[in-house]
Amino acid sequence: MDFTAQPKPATALCGVVSADGKIAYPPGVKEITDKITTDEMIKRLKMVVKTFMDMDQDSEDEKQQYLPLALHLASEFFLRNPNKDVRLLVACCLADIFRIYAPEAPYTSHDKLKDIFLFITRQLKGLEDTKSPQFNRYFYLLENLAWVKSYNICFELEDCNEIFIQLFRTLFSVINNSHNKKVQMHMLDLMSSIIMEGDGVTQELLDSILINLIPAHKNLNKQSFDLAKVLLKRTVQTIEACIANFFNQVLVLGRSSVSDLSEHVFDLIQELFAIDPHLLLSVMPQLEFKLKSNDGEERLAVVRLLAKLFGSKDSDLATQNRPLWQCFLGRFNDIHVPVRLESVKFASHCLMNHPDLAKDLTEYLKVRSHDPEEAIRHDVIVTIITAAKRDLALVNDQLLGFVRERTLDKRWRVRKEAMMGLAQLYKKYCLHGEAGKEAAEKVSWIKDKLLHIYYQNSIDDKLLVEKIFAQYLVPHNLETEERMKCLYYLYASLDPNAVKALNEMWKCQNMLRSHVRELLDLHKQPTSEANCSAMFGKLMTIAKNLPDPGKAQDFVKKFNQVLGDDEKLRSQLELLISPTCSCKQADVCVREIARKLANPKQPTNPFLEMVKFLLERIAPVHIDSEAISALVKLMNKSIEGTADDEEEGVSPDTAIRSGLELLKVLSFTHPTSFHSAETYESLLQCLRMEDDKVAEAAIQIFRNTGHKIETDLPQIRSTLIPILHQKAKRGTPHQAKQAVHCIHAIFTNKEVQLAQIFEPLSRSLNADVPEQLITPLVSLGHISMLAPDQFASPMKSVVANFIVKDLLMNDRSTGEKNGKLWSPDEEVSPEVLAKVQAIKLLVRWLLGMKNNQSKSANSTLRLLSAMLVSEGDLTEQKRISKSDMSRLRLAAGSAIMKLAQEPCYHEIITPEQFQLCALVINDECYQVRQIFAQKLHKALVKLLLPLEYMAIFALCAKDPVKERRAHARQCLLKNISIRREYIKQNPMATEKLLSLLPEYVVPYMIHLLAHDPDFTRSQDVDQLRDIKECLWFMLEVLMTKNENNSHAFMKKMAENIKLTKDAQSPDESKTNEKLYTVCDVALCVINSKSALCNADSPKDPVLPMKFFTQPEKDFCNDKSYISEETRVLLLTGKEINSDQATQGNISSDRGKKRTVTAAGTENIQQKTDEKVDESGPPAPSKPRRGRRPKSESQGNATKNDDINKPLSKGRKRAAVSQESPGGLEAGNAKAPKLQDIAKKAAPAERQIDLQR
Repeated sequence: MDFTAQPKPATALCGVVSADGKIAYPPGVKEITDKITTDEMIKRLKMVVKTFMDMDQDSEDEKQQYLPLALHLASEFFLRNPNKDVRLLVACCLADIFRIYAPEAPYTSHDKLKDIFLFITRQLKGLEDTKSPQFNRYFYLLENLAWVKSYNICFELEDCNEIFIQLFRTLFSVINNSHNKKVQMHMLDLMSSIIMEGDGVTQELLDSILINLIPAHKNLNKQSFDLAKVLLKRTVQTIEACIANFFNQVLVLGRSSVSDLSEHVFDLIQELFAIDPHLLLSVMPQLEFKLKSNDGEERLAVVRLLAKLFGSKDSDLATQNRPLWQCFLGRFNDIHVPVRLESVKFASHCLMNHPDLAKDLTEYLKVRSHDPEEAIRHDVIVTIITAAKRDLALVNDQLLGFVRERTLDKRWRVRKEAMMGLAQLYKKYCLHGEAGKEAAEKVSWIKDKLLHIYYQNSIDDKLLVEKIFAQYLVPHNLETEERMKCLYYLYASLDPNAVKALNEMWKCQNMLRSHVRELLDLHKQPTSEANCSAMFGKLMTIAKNLPDPGKAQDFVKKFNQVLGDDEKLRSQLELLISPTCSCKQADVCVREIARKLANPKQPTNPFLEMVKFLLERIAPVHIDSEAISALVKLMNKSIEGTADDEEEGVSPDTAIRSGLELLKVLSFTHPTSFHSAETYESLLQCLRMEDDKVAEAAIQIFRNTGHKIETDLPQIRSTLIPILHQKAKRGTPHQAKQAVHCIHAIFTNKEVQLAQIFEPLSRSLNADVPEQLITPLVSLGHISMLAPDQFASPMKSVVANFIVKDLLMNDRSTGEKNGKLWSPDEEVSPEVLAKVQAIKLLVRWLLGMKNNQSKSANSTLRLLSAMLVSEGDLTEQKRISKSDMSRLRLAAGSAIMKLAQEPCYHEIITPEQFQLCALVINDECYQVRQIFAQKLHKALVKLLLPLEYMAIFALCAKDPVKERRAHARQCLLKNISIRREYIKQNPMATEKLLSLLPEYVVPYMIHLLAHDPDFTRSQDVDQLRDIKECLWFMLEVLMTKNENNSHAFMKKMAENIKLTKDAQSPDESKTNEKLYTVCDVALCVINSKSALCNADSPKDPVLPMKFFTQPEKDFCNDKSYISEETRVLLLTGKEINSDQATQGNISSDRGKKRTVTAAGTENIQQKTDEKVDESGPPAPSKPRRGRRPKSESQGNATKNDDINKPLSKGRKRAAVSQESPGGLEAGNAKAPKLQDIAKKAAPAERQIDLQR
């Protein structure tokens, strides 16, 4: 029943009464006028309400009878009555009147109808209080209006919108959580009929609905939001066009004045989309338009909105509206940083709620992971890790790869987020196995990657890796057995580089523990100037091992002061670093020290944080005696075959071998924890195993930890001795070495034990069976080094009669003539392996004696030099293969370098022998160059070799392989940094500046280059270019900083050398001329590269007497040994005049004295019939030895252009281009990839598309 079909009223009937002029009232109801009391009025109105309530539409007589009463109830007296009960009863009457008289209402005046409906609407406010006694009447009123659709009468009124707006506002304001579903249903019926049956929804009416969706209103009245939500869902077909018009006005036309809700359009779109996407069918294209706005803030707002729409759980907008989705993805490359940031943040929700869209997002996240903005790179990581932690299946390998890349980001915040994120994933999926084996396999690379970061130079990175290891890889709070099982299988599954990093981590922590222990020892000594100086040095060393070393210095000094004042704190720290401290005790100590240093009044205490860093690094939170015992039990289970090795993804053999390696490493850092019969019994069992590596590791553990075996465990001792003897005589070379060292380290009667090994071995040496020689030679060499007083003399006869005469000076077998310059270890002949060990034996014998009284060292050095000169073929019978010759050259060069580490032998190494040794770094065999450079670097960083050996790296400028040159440069940087740091940290080092200050390498380098066999003509431009580049290779690193006016100091050294003569050949004018020419090239380079070199040198440099004579009195050498044209050519590369160019070409023998080969080209069969340029000088009758002549290694250049084409820079002594086919041969070192070169040549691509 409704009024939709009601005809338009023609006349006004208001005020009409019955024929007799009286109003008819229901039976028993007296007249209702203003003369009666309010209570009486209410009483009479209730009876009227009852009468109308009982009437229906078919009562025509009653309808006519009560028409005057109906008109009377609509009078101003009732509509404006001050009593709310009166108004309610009147409203109920009016509602029933509309029901009874439908479809024709008794009120035909538009103004009266408006007043009536506004009146009724006002009464609906009573619905708010459900506990009111009158609530049922209010509900009846609502129900009646909704059922009859009374408000539809208002469609005929011109200003009906005012009534509807008032109604909607009233209903939305009164709805609350105390209402039942019927109330909400009637409200919905009432409002939806108005929306669906009207001619349209005005903006004001729409606002009255939409305002309830705004977050502020939504939070105030959840029920009004729900009501609006259901209303919109019910009327979606009708209201969609009105909503579209509203958003079109605001978004496209920019008419924000059309509605007070204009500023909330994006909030409204979000809510409307959540209610029903169909409400926004026409709005979405408008958003695509807005995404391309010129206003960055506007784009940001749209991106925020669409991120919520696309990312919401049940949204299929990306699938339904692909153009909008693609347009939105374009915002990942927006020029406006906040827009890119918002896009990246959205990706996390999208990955979690819509895994199917991961493919679309991956490419955009890849670009953003390289964004120039730190915050964006950081959020890319957060996005991926958040999704991965929810479910690993949500992220693909490519996305995890982006996080992996960012662990090396230039910004600490980004690196930290990436590392911590990966650590959390590892713990969740690998350690706890929350998603099964497949997920664990997917992230199994994380443990290796995180440990690799320990190789980074930043102390922050190292500390974070340590923290991650202790909390995520092997959580320290696990029970001992569980913790050790975790460590055992982690160590077994790590790659070699990760194992090295983990070992280095334990080594660094152990070293820091020893620094703290030494600091505490200094506290026990009486105060003195020397003590204070030593303590200061120790504090600086400790500070370097903490984050932000600058600030750490102050905190460490403060901590040291606290230690000095608080004896109890010192004792706690001593317990923490004592070898017997258990993991549980360590935990208690750390908490106790932190509690003492804490300040309740200072919540953020940087000092305490720094101390905690220190304590965390030195506290033994993983390893103690109980932990070692648990590890040994695990290894025993692996040996017995009862462990879970296969289940953990590790084979039993791998578990045993890596378990022993783990114990070996821990034996260095925690030796005391091994001292138990049970542990040693297990190690003895390992010694009897067939696996050579296992036995070797077991011996080394005994060597490191067995100092008390002899006194405390005699049974272990009696079992161990015969095994060690057997390994020293017939084990592998590595086992033999460890067995000899183990006997020397742990037994008091070591002389007797070693003699029992030495005598039978020395008598049984037989060069005819070389494969049985290697182990005895290793044992004899180490015995003579460890016990020189006992065995130096007997060894002399072994050396003279067997090592040199019988073994080194004879070639019993003929090598394979395959042209290869290097062969794998397993292909090297036993005779050559024996000769290499014989050379090492000579060195060990001499290092044990540490004196040259018998002149044995001179003889040995001459032998080694002869081997280098003969290119490894000492007998010159040409029976030995090229690869074997390479091995022997490497052994000879390494031997000279090893002897140079002992001062008494360094003194007798002549400049010629030093130069021969240096030339090994330019050997024609790549592997020889590589291994020699590594050995050189290792000795230099430990400050074992004299400074002159650092000059050898200058020759690496001639290496044809880019990686080798890069490695040499890194070695130089490291060496120079270590020496400078050492001088800063050790005040006493100033007395030894000549051997420590990196700048003092310049004279050695100049002298070495002056004697370079490739430098034959002091005016040859190409040769000078080689010299210049070798000089700059070293000087570039030295001149990075001008510390203490070092540029002027180096210039002064070069100038002073010109006032001396070459001590190697002081009377040869040609030799001196070459020396002075190199000096001039060095001065030319220094002057061109530094404007600060012309300042006064801080002090007069001292030149090494071994290489330079004392300057003669009144001797002045101001001659320039390079012409101005040559100087310009060297600095600029510009061509000079034709005469000089011709002269340069005539000198065609440049570089023929020495040649090295690019990696991978050694094994090419080479021709030896080189054609000599007739225009050049005659070739020397015999090429200088010590390096391969080009005539033998380069081959016919004209016939082998594609293989043996020289590099553009003549100074790299390899006649082979890296792009040659030989560079791809298997088994040799890597050559730079062509695609890498191409990448560097190409211009860098912009990472951000500057689109709008």
